[in-house]
Amino acid sequence: MNIFFGLAETVLREGLIYGIMAMGVTITYKILNFPDLSVDGTFPLGACVAAAAITAGGSPWIACLLAICAGAAAGCVTGLLHVKLKITDLLSGILVMTALWSVNLIITGGSAIKQFFNQPTIFSGALLQRLPEGLYRHRQLLVIFLIALTVKAALDWYLNTKNGLLLRAAGDNDRYVTGLGKDPGTMKIIGLAIGNACTALAGCVLAQLNENADINSGKGMVVMALASVIIGTALFGRIRPLGMVSVAVLGSILYKACLMAALQLGLPSSYLKILMAALLTVAIVSERLGKKAKGGAAHGK
Repeated sequence: MNIFFGLAETVLREGLIYGIMAMGVTITYKILNFPDLSVDGTFPLGACVAAAAITAGGSPWIACLLAICAGAAAGCVTGLLHVKLKITDLLSGILVMTALWSVNLIITGGSAIKQFFNQPTIFSGALLQRLPEGLYRHRQLLVIFLIALTVKAALDWYLNTKNGLLLRAAGDNDRYVTGLGKDPGTMKIIGLAIGNACTALAGCVLAQLNENADINSGKGMVVMALASVIIGTALFGRIRPLGMVSVAVLGSILYKACLMAALQLGLPSSYLKILMAALLTVAIVSERLGKKAKGGAAHGK
């Protein structure tokens, strides 16, 4: 029983971390309809920035803010390449992802893995030391949950502001935004900045959880994030109280649970990427069939 609860906490812990990234991808993929491949670079960017800041003696919370700023800057570059230089969305993401490989190596001093064991992290603050022993054992899950909840609340608030509504419109109808006297390209850049800021924050939190930054940690993040968003939308999208941001987090937790279950059932870790691709394929096909069925039902009425 203890093993089960331990695995469940691991799934929730990592599912919420990747859920932060999935919330960001919701902005770029679901709202802007922008397949942003730079996610594979901004995730380790957040981790590398956190490692560099903490080893330099900085506050782990300041490291989170720096990671957010670094991710937002990378998102802006992707947006500028697409909007100003007219490079396609896929190529813009690939160019930034490729460049970030070198940037991450520079930040870590040329090392693929930068460790910061026994350094202060967001999970070892003085305030956490005051928690009752029962809660202190679960402090990592508690901190991650509070961060994910804060990001969710911030995104929900922003998407309901005037600027957030313009962002939504930029993804649906460029001409409408132009008619309001606003530049849809600028809104795309803002959306990409927000999405990559969330991704970098997720990488920063995971790095502090593991007490090391790995520049290879971004491999497959696009697949994981898209699968989380699509699975969440397919399974929980019809539940009205849940917004698109919430369903992305639930999809991330479920996706992580599927991977964990496969490993516990004996699937070799070398097959994990195949399983990730298979889950994403099933999610995409299911979403497409669901849209067709919904469209057919509406047409029948």
